[in-house]
Amino acid sequence: MKQFLTVVAFTLLTIGFFSAYSNYGIPQIEPAPPPKEEKLDLGAMTMDQFIALGERIFNGKGTCTLCHNELGRAPMLGTLADVVPERLKDPLYKGAAEDLESYLIESLVEPSAFVVVGFGKKGTNDSESPMPNVAGGSIGLSEAEVAAVTAYLQDSSGAEVTVEIPTHVAEADEEEEAEEREALGDPAALMAKFTCDACHMINGQGGEVGPKLSKIGAEHDRDYLRRALLDPNADIAKGFEADMMPDDLGEQMYVTELEVLLDFLVALK
Repeated sequence: MKQFLTVVAFTLLTIGFFSAYSNYGIPQIEPAPPPKEEKLDLGAMTMDQFIALGERIFNGKGTCTLCHNELGRAPMLGTLADVVPERLKDPLYKGAAEDLESYLIESLVEPSAFVVVGFGKKGTNDSESPMPNVAGGSIGLSEAEVAAVTAYLQDSSGAEVTVEIPTHVAEADEEEEAEEREALGDPAALMAKFTCDACHMINGQGGEVGPKLSKIGAEHDRDYLRRALLDPNADIAKGFEADMMPDDLGEQMYVTELEVLLDFLVALK
């Protein structure tokens, strides 16, 4: 009996130790705060600073690198200065741009005006782009931000920067800010923000580059799905190749966004 009580006491002490350590010894991960739109002091900004702003937006808020990268999900943009003149003459061009600057702005807000062959939404015969309007939806770039990205794309492709720094930026009203905060918890808005439907199909809508997600919650648990988002090459789905999904997706989103997406995916039965 004494030996039994000793074992029970030792077990309780061990459990108590690990419980205390897990609660107080391990740093707690706090969700990151919602992203805040960068405050623009355009009156004091040089063109070099404006171009640098465009680069930050391109790599961050604009989520452009999720598709425009070496994985081939969207056209590379380093040769825009050379290819745009030919695109403007292409019979398939449906826009109204007349030069590189207006073409770039148009491609950001009306991406289906011209779709590079092979990069259209599946089933549209390259008549519709999978890219969203970056001035709307969950991305929501302002006029000044679109101009900054345009300046960056001109500069990075070796062209003369013809964009003028806007003289003012309209402040977002309280209703717009509330919508932005709400979008952080809206899985549909997050799926659009990270252009998941460009590669994944859900209920008959989307691409077929990646696995279908309509019943993904019934096929895999939360840990698998978390790993698929943060380390996509850890488990390759049968019939698909490695390196098709960006391996830095986890760096592009906040903890809160990741958890919202996981809640949504797990519920897809």
